[in-house]
Amino acid sequence: MNDHIWFMRLALEQAEQAWRLQEVPVGAVVVDAKGEVLARAHNLKETNHNACGHAEILAIQEASQKLESWRLNDCRLYVTLEPCPMCLAALGQARIQQVVFGAYDPKGGAISLGYALHKDARLNHRFAMMGGVLHFECSRMLSQFFKERRPGHLTAPHNT
Repeated sequence: MNDHIWFMRLALEQAEQAWRLQEVPVGAVVVDAKGEVLARAHNLKETNHNACGHAEILAIQEASQKLESWRLNDCRLYVTLEPCPMCLAALGQARIQQVVFGAYDPKGGAISLGYALHKDARLNHRFAMMGGVLHFECSRMLSQFFKERRPGHLTAPHNT
């Protein structure tokens, strides 16, 4: 469990970078079987004007480039927010071994919405999922980000 916390903290650092760019603060990290970080990414939907600019997708792309293979068979992905259906499907396509996420997303998370693509026997790849790692820290960051964007919010913007 200590490894999961360590790597989730790295993903939280990526989420902070997204926040500084006025992006929804979601960060992701891909780690190989030896514990080496292959990729670090954060949301860039607004910056790149790309609906697919989710942290998970960008981390998959970076790790695949580093490995010179689209297959991430022995890799784990850590992400601060439960993956959406698009990202969960992409993780299956990338042959990821495990996904560890922080905050649950009842409005957009694949698992919360009932899309258990990671264990669907009709698909040719299944993988492990674990949620709730550093849930409080991950969800607090997202809540604060959106709170600061509500009309009438008087607190100064997030500066870290």
